[in-house]
Amino acid sequence: QMLSCRKVPCSRNLFHRQSHHTSCRVVLRKREICLPSRGHLTIIQPDERIQNLSFYKFVPLTEPDIDHLHKLLREGWESLNAKGRIYLAPEGMNAQMSVPMKNWKPFQTFMANLPKLAISAEQLNLALDNTQTAFSRLHIRLRKAVVGSSEVQAKIEGEGDFKHQYLDANEWNKAMDEGATVVDVRNAYESEIGHFSGAITPQVYDFKKSLPIIRDMLKGKEEEKILMYCTGGIRCEKASAYLNEHGFKNVLELKGGIVSYSQQIKSDGISSKFRGKNFTFDERLGEKLSSEIISKCHQCGSPADTHVNCANHTCHHLFIQCQKCQDSMNGCCTPKCMDIIALPEEEYKVYRKIAIPPTHEERVGPKLPFAKRTSS
Repeated sequence: QMLSCRKVPCSRNLFHRQSHHTSCRVVLRKREICLPSRGHLTIIQPDERIQNLSFYKFVPLTEPDIDHLHKLLREGWESLNAKGRIYLAPEGMNAQMSVPMKNWKPFQTFMANLPKLAISAEQLNLALDNTQTAFSRLHIRLRKAVVGSSEVQAKIEGEGDFKHQYLDANEWNKAMDEGATVVDVRNAYESEIGHFSGAITPQVYDFKKSLPIIRDMLKGKEEEKILMYCTGGIRCEKASAYLNEHGFKNVLELKGGIVSYSQQIKSDGISSKFRGKNFTFDERLGEKLSSEIISKCHQCGSPADTHVNCANHTCHHLFIQCQKCQDSMNGCCTPKCMDIIALPEEEYKVYRKIAIPPTHEERVGPKLPFAKRTSS
């Protein structure tokens, strides 16, 4: 049974887990407990159901267009109590959001009638996990590019002789069964906890840097069938255009990415070829697509697939931590960070102003070899 709760910021020295801004204290029936959170914990009441989703659209926008849309989107979404993180750029829009179900139909109508950025219901990638809100605030940010680098442009349908080729879940599974090469264009920390069987998973933390690596790994396969996937499809739009420019003519994209694939295999009863968990760029930090755990705790090596940010805010390192290590390490990635969060409050405030974050070598987690192909 869901209980009402009130949220209050807690002391920094209280134990917390996925703290992005602050952990929180929750008072339930006069009993005060500290629960792990990323930002503020949000418990969904039965009458406060939400829909987590993502969507994007590539379309040329002028500066006046962006200014107008920025105001229009904020006013429209605030009126619907919609939260999320949205990027607007001269090349279009990229969004991840949480929308109250009571406002779902008005939200769809609003999106379908946006000037220049109209999004149909079929273009909305709906999440499977809606037990907690993915976002607690609304952020609309102006960027040079909605994903990756503005130097790598997605090709809009109809430009020259290039045409995006999309596969649904059934077609994707069939192509995999036929032996096509599968490429994961996400970051290493995403593919570590979940990926398609046999996929090539570049070990990089930057989408822009992954493109030339993928191109070099696929050298000699210019005429072969290449299957490409990411979380919601947007990175594949740029990656496929990039590979097309470098001579790869048969690149097929998973329509709507892993998010849409997970929806289709559930609704149509299709066998899933995705193993593990789908990483999400929101307060959930992941969405389970199967019970299988394919990754390991970065501290003890036991099976684990929960990403956390180090409780030391001067570090904030993203890593995988099991429950046992979380308890013993107080949510930190290293003993050094444990010592730092144990400082008296005033000393900690001073330290944060002068602190130098731990180096890559000091932090836990993979040291990123060039790239690897998953064995299964």
